[in-house]
Amino acid sequence: MITQDGVERHKPDDIASLLDGPGLLWIDVAYWDASTEKKLVKLLNLHPRAAHDCAVRNPLPKAHTYPEQVFVVLHGPQQGARGHVHYVELDQYIGPNWLITVHGPMNPAVPLDAAYVETAAIARRLDDGRLRPSRPCELSAALVGALTGRLREFLTELTQDVWRLEQQVTGGHRGNSEEFLEELFGVRHGLLAVRTMAAMSREVYGRISLLSVFGTAGAAGLEDLEDQFRRIAAMADSQREYLQGVIEFYRTRTETKMTIAAERLAVIAAVTLPITALSSVLGMNVIVNDTTHWGALWLLLAVMGVMSVMLLIWARRQGWW
Repeated sequence: MITQDGVERHKPDDIASLLDGPGLLWIDVAYWDASTEKKLVKLLNLHPRAAHDCAVRNPLPKAHTYPEQVFVVLHGPQQGARGHVHYVELDQYIGPNWLITVHGPMNPAVPLDAAYVETAAIARRLDDGRLRPSRPCELSAALVGALTGRLREFLTELTQDVWRLEQQVTGGHRGNSEEFLEELFGVRHGLLAVRTMAAMSREVYGRISLLSVFGTAGAAGLEDLEDQFRRIAAMADSQREYLQGVIEFYRTRTETKMTIAAERLAVIAAVTLPITALSSVLGMNVIVNDTTHWGALWLLLAVMGVMSVMLLIWARRQGWW
């Protein structure tokens, strides 16, 4: 329970008695199971569709409005293995004087603490007295603000990776090209994930703002959240385009080196192929006999030398080397 005097923590069995009390009730559900759903649906008259969405993973952020209630689904990023980005779900049910937060089902590979980044940050601010919301939409806005902070921090880490990779490319990277390209594309995928999360969340809050579900008092906060998501998406997109330029630079330089190597191999083949053909035809008649025909051998070697010089001159005029 949140009041202007401070924060009080209660047991789940006290929810019914706290609903009619003064202050703002925050119900944080660590795990949404059948018994929790049955109890909260009965106490708070939750919509069955939203209650079902709390129990499953939602691939897209969304918002559903009901009489005096709003259900919102958002996602935050969590770095996984080999460039994979996990979508950590945070569900909110915003009522007249209460707010429910639900930590959606997660991939087992995601650390449990990753689900409580936003709620833990807001809980610390409440305990320190730095935050005293009086309305559920204000508490919800604070949680979403923490989520945008998480997106920005993740974007900052990716930007540092972009700088590091760009320095390696311009410095003439000479390591394993396949592994380096995989790292480049992994960072690009992370930037794309941030942009996608922010862009879709912006659309969700644009819809909530359009419906004016929180009245004029909450309109400014909704517009601010929408603007934050829009700017994060724009910054992630800019970094992604910059990294794409770095990738194209690296790939172009690598492909140029391969082209030059192929041209040099073509010169070697052009020079040696006629000589090989000539030696194959005449070798048996000059060397592999009872006795070596030294005159013919020296003449053959001279012809080979002249052919090599002529082919090298021709290749030079063609610009092959």
